[in-house]
Amino acid sequence: MQLNPKKTKTYIKSALRDQHLKEAVDRATQSALKKRQDKVDLMPYWEDMRWQAHKAKAGVIDHLDRYLEEFEANCMANGTTVHWAVDGEEARKIIIDLIRKNNVKSIVKAKSLTTEEIYLNHFLVDQGLEVLETDLGEYIVQLLDQIPSHLTSPALHLTRKDVGKIFHEKLGVPYTEDPPELAQIARQKLREKFLAADMGISGVNFAIADSGSFCIVENEANAHLAVTMPRIHVAVMGIEKIVPTLPATAAFLKLQAISTTGQKQSSYVNFVGGPTRQKFGEGCEEVHLVLLDNGRSTILADPQLRETLFCFRCGACLNNCPIYQQVGGHAYGWVYMGPIGISLLPQYLGVDEGRYAPFTSSLCGACYEICPMRINIPHHLLKLRNRVVDSGYSMKVEKWAMWGFGFLASRPWLYRLLTWFPGKFQKLMPGNRAFPAPGYGKERALGRMDLKGFRKRFKEMS
Repeated sequence: MQLNPKKTKTYIKSALRDQHLKEAVDRATQSALKKRQDKVDLMPYWEDMRWQAHKAKAGVIDHLDRYLEEFEANCMANGTTVHWAVDGEEARKIIIDLIRKNNVKSIVKAKSLTTEEIYLNHFLVDQGLEVLETDLGEYIVQLLDQIPSHLTSPALHLTRKDVGKIFHEKLGVPYTEDPPELAQIARQKLREKFLAADMGISGVNFAIADSGSFCIVENEANAHLAVTMPRIHVAVMGIEKIVPTLPATAAFLKLQAISTTGQKQSSYVNFVGGPTRQKFGEGCEEVHLVLLDNGRSTILADPQLRETLFCFRCGACLNNCPIYQQVGGHAYGWVYMGPIGISLLPQYLGVDEGRYAPFTSSLCGACYEICPMRINIPHHLLKLRNRVVDSGYSMKVEKWAMWGFGFLASRPWLYRLLTWFPGKFQKLMPGNRAFPAPGYGKERALGRMDLKGFRKRFKEMS
């Protein structure tokens, strides 16, 4: 599935007509919110921990160059080979060169939004390689040739009945919608691929500068197998994923687990500090780490928007967003969706491709309220909306509306006349009802005009 952010309006209209999708997304997001809130209620220090993580991340981002150099040096000391990629094309070239050099034929992947960002799967498949997603949700959407519809729950838009049909049609197994049976089917299919894979590829949740190790958080053990079973492991990491020290990582891990799945702690937390085959007689022979920029340094240089780099992709803002709850993830047209996605899209892809993204928000503040890193997403969206308009991408109807308001506001006599007229006209409506508004008023309760008006009320008060 190849989506285009420029078609966001079309995707949203289609999603709003899909009642099955809306019910699946609503059920999943509400369940996630309740589990999260249950854990937060048990932690009186939750807000303090959010501030602690925010402050720690701000210190890293403000001095990212120094922390990256420290991280690279410690990685190399641990035996990890570090590669730098300025964009997706360079990252893909690094990985395909490693594949050819090591005669790799089959690859297993742990869930990684960063590799989705650079379209790595499609690239490798086009090169004739077998690439298999091993996270259950990612595996399901891969069978459908879709991209994830949520940052942490890729198949959130599907029900267990949907998954049963997918497995029956794509894998040729008897239909079942029982979750343990579905998990067992996937396990049997995936386990043989782990045993045969030449290379494992993953993302990175946190990279610890002072130890030269990186952390992969999961709940299924598939990432652990992708790291330890193939001969070679390649991790692709956005340069913003640095945390300063191992003790500082504890707060991030706690915030992420609770915000993502409502768990006290994720089931598996893998720390990778280099190849282990020579040290322990098992595990991978080589570890390669690709540090990806792909627009992040441009965001870093922007003092107004660099806070968006604090995100560790927990997905809480999606679950709490009234827009996402109605349309799901594919409506946004990109691998990053929801409130944080629409703040990143025009920064990563440019204002032209991302011009609609900042406007797919009600600016209600629900994302800021729930964000474990206290990222002020509504504030950033306003800044991005300004940039879209300043770049000349506002709609003609908006330009004419603003011109019309300016024309009236600069002519008081005309403004008074036109604001006096609607209240008088409304008296002619049966039962003094609100003005009809085809389309807009179909699902909304419209208010009525104040028959006195602001000017008359102001005079009475004074």
